[in-house]
Amino acid sequence: MSPCFVGIDSGTQSTKAILIDGDTGKILAQTSISYKTLPGLPDGVQEQHPKTWVDAMESAIRTVVSASKLKPEHIKGIGVSGQQHGFVPLDEKGHVIRPAKLWCDTSTAPQAEILIRKLGGLPAIIELTGNGIPCGFTASKIFWLKLKEPKNYQRLAHILLPHDYLNYHLTGKIVTEAGDASGTALFNSRTRSWETRMTDAIGPEVLDKLPPIQMSEQIVGELLPHVATRLGLTPTTIVSSGGGDNMMGAIGTGNTKIGIVTASLGTSGTIYAYSSRPIIDPLGEIASFCDSTGAWLPLACTMNVTVATELVKNAFSWDNDRLTKEISSIPPGADGLFLLPYFNGERVPDLPSAKAAFLGLTAKNFTQAHLARATMEGVTLGLNYGLNRLRDLGIRPKQIRITGGGSKNPLWRQMLADIFDAEVVCLQTAEGAAFGAALQARWSHGLYRGEKTKISQITDRLVKIDKTTLTKPNRENSKFYRTLQIRFSELTAKVASTDRFRAR
Repeated sequence: MSPCFVGIDSGTQSTKAILIDGDTGKILAQTSISYKTLPGLPDGVQEQHPKTWVDAMESAIRTVVSASKLKPEHIKGIGVSGQQHGFVPLDEKGHVIRPAKLWCDTSTAPQAEILIRKLGGLPAIIELTGNGIPCGFTASKIFWLKLKEPKNYQRLAHILLPHDYLNYHLTGKIVTEAGDASGTALFNSRTRSWETRMTDAIGPEVLDKLPPIQMSEQIVGELLPHVATRLGLTPTTIVSSGGGDNMMGAIGTGNTKIGIVTASLGTSGTIYAYSSRPIIDPLGEIASFCDSTGAWLPLACTMNVTVATELVKNAFSWDNDRLTKEISSIPPGADGLFLLPYFNGERVPDLPSAKAAFLGLTAKNFTQAHLARATMEGVTLGLNYGLNRLRDLGIRPKQIRITGGGSKNPLWRQMLADIFDAEVVCLQTAEGAAFGAALQARWSHGLYRGEKTKISQITDRLVKIDKTTLTKPNRENSKFYRTLQIRFSELTAKVASTDRFRAR
């Protein structure tokens, strides 16, 4: 019997689990458990209790283990992918002090601004760590706790990220790895270490509360016996280092060597690439992340992708088929109608307070179909802004692998190929982050047993593209969209009232 591995993807809306055959990559069982953020919180505040993630993870693991009908000893390892940037505060006994502030919590923006001023401005911070301090990153959330809830801060003994906390629950070990740590704004992505000048800006005590950093290929440990019993597994089941959802998504899409770029089309969107060296963006728009394999993962994140197309569907009471039909009836450019898609503000470019706007409305294009076309084009141009920033920094994509809900739409795939001016393709496995977590567990388990395998050897063999979705750009459309991209940047510059958003 082949060794089998569980991959967990713990997010803000659901926890997904898959169980794979470690030799073939075949998914033997999978499940998803949904939940919500805490209700009734003020605008900008987004929180969840970590117990929600723990309960969902345990239930999901039990479900896939039971559905697979495998003997417990055949399941050799677990890998955990977690939403990035969240702040899980623990006391000395390892108990959660308060609900976790999530990546999408913008209430700590004032604390982020204070830290930026204390540290000499954004350029100085980027020079120091490779990244800025967006309010979504962890640093401002820790500072918020110190300023707003001093009694809770006095109890703070351990600072964990969401995936670190789930690993702690499984193994009893407090540790992190470079990929997820590089999204805290407290981490130097060049040296792969905590940056004391950043931690001291919050307080000199912070460094001692951060977890030690281990190499991504190392295991965290084996399952605690009582946890193994609850999950229906053996205590010798290993838990790999895991990582942030983007890092695990990179593994799950085979983005483990130069030339591959991944674009994820979810509520928000990410676009990222493998790099053998740190990629530092002087504008701070591209996140200088480490990946979870020992390399780097420069990444652009946009806040508005399927959130915008869902708004269209809900407003017009359409399903996906109707959306596709209506958009396909309208030519590229929507007869002059254009959307700046900043419904939730924006992260790349950095416009946290921006609002969405339709421009170029006429009697001819004031139709539902035109509005839908302009919406899909607007969010795709937003993603392409990030891709062009990656290109500016030396990334040369040979193929763009797309995941997420939007990737299932063939019309959108063609639009992506045209606007990116590059070949795009989907994967046979849709759950990139969970699959990547399982593959990392496969890699770590092998190394733990003495194998000398590179992660790229595993992904080259087990990550398979769906050749039926391979889409090449239409050159005429790509040429047209290049002019539209210039307009996108010019209009964004007006929104931002700054000239730093040059035409791309």
